[in-house]
Amino acid sequence: MTQAGPMAEDCNSKATEERILPADRHTREINLVNRDPKSLNEDAVRLDFDDVIAEPDGTHSLDGVWKTSYTAFTISKYWCYRLLSALLGVPLALLWGVLFAVLSFCHVWVVGPCIRSCLLESQCLGQVYGHGVRTLCDPLCESVGRMFQSVRVVLRREI
Repeated sequence: MTQAGPMAEDCNSKATEERILPADRHTREINLVNRDPKSLNEDAVRLDFDDVIAEPDGTHSLDGVWKTSYTAFTISKYWCYRLLSALLGVPLALLWGVLFAVLSFCHVWVVGPCIRSCLLESQCLGQVYGHGVRTLCDPLCESVGRMFQSVRVVLRREI
């Protein structure tokens, strides 16, 4: 009777993970804290009050106006985004899901096979071209090379 060591456990856990991963992609829980784990919107939509409105030195509004403007900007941005995402988030997610499904379908069933077909055909044409070049150009280049093989070039520096 043989005992399974750590190596066998690793193989079994990897095989189990491979079987779970495809189904897990659709049923996994999403991260509600870090909603941009790949930093897609790091520079594009990460705007605060200071990024949009700024008063240079020597041109300052009243402190109360500045504080109220900050509050109005922050709250309106926050609630407008929430309202728009509540109204349009799910329909747009559905639209983008369908669009990327169509793009994936086209890539798998149309673009990929077309590219592979073109590569196969160009490989065949490349071989025919290579044979033609070797048949026509090689003898010509060899003849020209033999004609000039006895030519010697000497460089002298004359002062």
